[in-house]
Amino acid sequence: MDQIKIGTFLKELRKEHNLSQEQLAERFNVSSRSISRWENGNTMPDISVMIELADFYDIDIRDLLRGERKSETMDENLKETLVMVADYTEAEKAKILKKVYICGQGMLITSVASMIMYFLSYWFEGIVLTPFLLILAGGIFAINTILAGLQLKGEMSKEKNKKLIRITITVWVVIAVVLLIFMTFFLPKIIVTALGLG
Repeated sequence: MDQIKIGTFLKELRKEHNLSQEQLAERFNVSSRSISRWENGNTMPDISVMIELADFYDIDIRDLLRGERKSETMDENLKETLVMVADYTEAEKAKILKKVYICGQGMLITSVASMIMYFLSYWFEGIVLTPFLLILAGGIFAINTILAGLQLKGEMSKEKNKKLIRITITVWVVIAVVLLIFMTFFLPKIIVTALGLG
């Protein structure tokens, strides 16, 4: 797909219908900046918007994806199929956004809890490990958020996302355990030796 060609075609279609970018943006409930990016070939509309654009301009979706007119109006079976594909894509995107939202909430909660535990650890020695575990949980939420964001941007498949989550969480837990062991058993000895107290 040639995004520049499609963008130029979208611009031609808009001008044929005597619409400004602002008017078209209002019609499709997007920003005029989005319209500008489509027409410059910087980004592409979602498939659901592409279907609506083809319908609005009364052209075949294939022409829109080619960036030029070659056929008559869109066949109803093709339109129905594309609408189902768009609905499926939107449902998948909604699942990923929900995951990002939940992970974001988890990061916020663990961050606040970590700060509270950190300040309480000055008065209660028994809870020193709790902030560490909360930071570990926050890291896991952060990993999930980053990878879900990459999947949402289309830079990663669902299967690759799941595999990377398993790998990165394992690595994160191993690093965290190694750091905990180092800070608990070796760091105090190093400090004592460095300060000449031992």
